[in-house]
Amino acid sequence: MKIAIAGCAGRMGQVLIRKILATPGAELASASVRAGNKMVGQEVGVFAQIATPDVILTANPEELFIKADAVIDFTTPDYSIELAEFAARHGKILVCGTTALKDSGLTILKKHSKKARIICSPNMSIGLNLILGLVEKVSSVLTPEECDIEIDEMHHRFKVDAPSGTALTLGAAAARGRNVQLTDVRTDYQQSKLGARKIGDIGFSVRRGGDVIGDHTVTFACAGERIELAHKSSNREIYATGAIRAALWAKDQPNGFYTMKDVLGI
Repeated sequence: MKIAIAGCAGRMGQVLIRKILATPGAELASASVRAGNKMVGQEVGVFAQIATPDVILTANPEELFIKADAVIDFTTPDYSIELAEFAARHGKILVCGTTALKDSGLTILKKHSKKARIICSPNMSIGLNLILGLVEKVSSVLTPEECDIEIDEMHHRFKVDAPSGTALTLGAAAARGRNVQLTDVRTDYQQSKLGARKIGDIGFSVRRGGDVIGDHTVTFACAGERIELAHKSSNREIYATGAIRAALWAKDQPNGFYTMKDVLGI
């Protein structure tokens, strides 16, 4: 499968370059950078210090879909929406790992998925997606009256959005387990006045610092005991591995909107 990378100049892009080149059944076809980037026209491998003589950087996102079967995207919400439009226009695959996509953005991606295969998850880690299923199951067993749910996340000092997209996805899984909407029970305790906790709240705590790639812990705090489900990322390669697996999986799927739960069959 020919795979292209959207926005390959960043840390995640560099990991994807190396991982695609090392994955059997995958071929690096193209990669993009922002318009005005001085690297346009050079080899894609310049960012990962690897020779890629036949693969040249472009500032034209549509070119990715012309040259590749699938495009992997870890960029920004606005750019992801633009990529989804091109995926639909060319009937190709878009694997979107962009965080901070709002409901309106997801609605647009779902609309374009009628003419494309779009896999969208704010966290492409296989391990984290397994944790999602556990969170939903545990929250379905422990009632709001007997157990509080708190989600703690920590990332590097440069991460902008908070809580992280992954933390919100974990919160949504916990809410599904209780048959409620996260928007109705979400509380960011660092932004609210201290006081007695409301029964049924799903709380979020955010920390930023150092070079932490991504740590997430869901705590089920009951009377007399706590259950903690945690996922800690020590290498960005786990996200690249999941994204490439999603692209290869989508090759044999009909047009539609998918998540990593579909890819993993959970």
